[in-house]
Amino acid sequence: MVTEFYAHPSAMIEKGARVGARTRVWAFAHIVAGAVVGEDCNICDHTFIEGQVVIGNRVTVKCGVYLWDGLVVEDDVFIGPAAVFTNDPRPRSRKHPAEYPVTRLKQGCSIGAGAVILPGLTIGRWAMVGAGSVVTRDVPDFALVVGNPARFRYWICRCAARLTETSSPGLWACDCGLRYREAKHGQLQIED
Repeated sequence: MVTEFYAHPSAMIEKGARVGARTRVWAFAHIVAGAVVGEDCNICDHTFIEGQVVIGNRVTVKCGVYLWDGLVVEDDVFIGPAAVFTNDPRPRSRKHPAEYPVTRLKQGCSIGAGAVILPGLTIGRWAMVGAGSVVTRDVPDFALVVGNPARFRYWICRCAARLTETSSPGLWACDCGLRYREAKHGQLQIED
């Protein structure tokens, strides 16, 4: 059983940080004690992962990304270069909240390059945040959001293609063969 991960010689992984098998940590990445990084992840150059961050399996964190306390990243998430996460809704110099709001990136979502995610939000399963967008509210599962502030554009598939509404009301389809049904509160779910 493989239990080792790769760390570039200039990466800094503090004692007490947990890094999963087959994960690659590249140059000038810094993982603080207490942080958890899952298996088969790719942590690119010039990244910082604070001590209360939890990252699932098969996650990609591209160059120039800083992950702050309160962030939970589920499996199969993609975080593009220079994406920005915030964790304090009322920041002041040398003043720290007793606890940080939880920002959750749900399974399979993608955060575009240079996007900004405000604290305490949830980015839904297989959702996508367009490059340069500023996310000020939760993003539903399978939604593409873009702009400042980020707004819903259309529904997307797990494969990232745009969904097409079928002739049956509330039923959406993708060229890849997956079908989706509208559920409560404007959410989509994969049809069984």
